[in-house]
Amino acid sequence: MIWRIERSLQEPMTAYMLSFMIPLVIDTNVFVSAMRSEAGASREVLRRALQGRYQPLFANSLWLEYEEMLGRPIWGDAVSRQEVEVVLAALARTGRWVSVYYGWRPNLPDEGDNHLIELAVAGGARAIITHNTRDLCRGELLFSGLSILTPIRCLEELV
Repeated sequence: MIWRIERSLQEPMTAYMLSFMIPLVIDTNVFVSAMRSEAGASREVLRRALQGRYQPLFANSLWLEYEEMLGRPIWGDAVSRQEVEVVLAALARTGRWVSVYYGWRPNLPDEGDNHLIELAVAGGARAIITHNTRDLCRGELLFSGLSILTPIRCLEELV
């Protein structure tokens, strides 16, 4: 957990509030969902990350997945590429870059998802937020303190 001291806007320079950001990994499917829909749990998870309530964790593999999404025809008319890039840049500013030194493989049935677990473990994440809970929960290894949550469960459990 990362602690941050924020200055209260009601009483400038005198009152300080101690707050904490919950470290988590936001899967690309949640980011896409959040950008395509103005409402819903995925959008609220992203909003909370941008507000500093959650601290998204990034590593090379996840960041490359985010960048690769930019070139896919998945956005439709809901959002422009430029809007996605602006939000992604803002998310990067609120997040923390994590170096992953150890691979926990083989672990998951889908090899392409292992990097999420490795990032979460290396960064001390409380949860991985994904729409793909079925695959991520079927790992051979269990890590105490790490939850695999849908965006809705994230909003309920990580207040």
